[in-house]
Amino acid sequence: MTRTDARGTIMIADSDFGDVDIERAIIEGAGFELLAAQCKSEDEVIARGRDAVGVLTQYARVGARAIDAFTRCRVIARYGTGVDIVDVDAATRRGIQVTNAPNDWCAEEVADHAVALWLAAARKICAYDQATRRGEWQWQSGEPIWRLRGRVFGLLSFGSIAQLIAERARAFGVEVWAHDPFLDDAELRARHVRPVSFDELVAGADYLVIQAPLTPGTRHLFDRTTLRRMKPTAVLVNTARGPIVEDAALHQALAEGWIAGAALDDLEEEPAKQRDWRPRNPLFSLPNVIVTPHAAYYSEQAVSAVRRIAAEEAVRVLTGQGARSPVNDVPARSSSSG
Repeated sequence: MTRTDARGTIMIADSDFGDVDIERAIIEGAGFELLAAQCKSEDEVIARGRDAVGVLTQYARVGARAIDAFTRCRVIARYGTGVDIVDVDAATRRGIQVTNAPNDWCAEEVADHAVALWLAAARKICAYDQATRRGEWQWQSGEPIWRLRGRVFGLLSFGSIAQLIAERARAFGVEVWAHDPFLDDAELRARHVRPVSFDELVAGADYLVIQAPLTPGTRHLFDRTTLRRMKPTAVLVNTARGPIVEDAALHQALAEGWIAGAALDDLEEEPAKQRDWRPRNPLFSLPNVIVTPHAAYYSEQAVSAVRRIAAEEAVRVLTGQGARSPVNDVPARSSSSG
């Protein structure tokens, strides 16, 4: 039996990085075999990865059905920070370690992207660009635009990325508010941020940036009821998970003028998780929404880092070294054999 046969196969369930060279060097260098797949469903994850000792996943869901079908899996490593696509409870019951990448792998990029989306929406950059290309050379094609200084910049959550966003936004003279039920008000005030309730944030923010995790409690948090409570001049920015905002409700809010604009780095439908996705979402027909393809995390440095982190975490767990960024608590094992 070869060393590779003894250690088993680590499967990349899916990725859109173009190659698997970084992962291959780490995984095969540690004596494992690499299987690169492009799964778009849990059934495909099961079919390709049933006997894998480890799974790396970017968008492909690894739910309870897949976890229960795995025969040898000991680690599920997420390309990224959020683990909403992994059934962590099911993994824990099976003794499977789940890992992620700490926020700092892309924190600067997401903060930059959030501010760029905010400014582009607030200053009507895309509307001006489109009008100019149509031959309309006039400032009125973007009206109304409001001065940033003195207005309220709201943040939903105040974790590490949101804190970087606040630092950047403050330079524009806005008053920063935040709602985060997991932080003490004193901690927010120490960072020159006004702590507010969720209702106060929604009703009072001129610009509201969502930087919260996707949980059962935040899914569709921005529905018709919430969007109705926002200012008609407000701009909504989502650099978190798409399903936090209900697309149909946002379309109605933008089309009927409940809010002035939106800038989104993902959609509720999460196109990267679908095979043969087509741009049929009604939001694309509206002039007052900007959509980027879940690219807030992207820089060449960030992508290289997250690929190394996921592959190294899988190898560490399988070789008994323990994860650097564990999501769940499972008993450590000394080797991948057996």
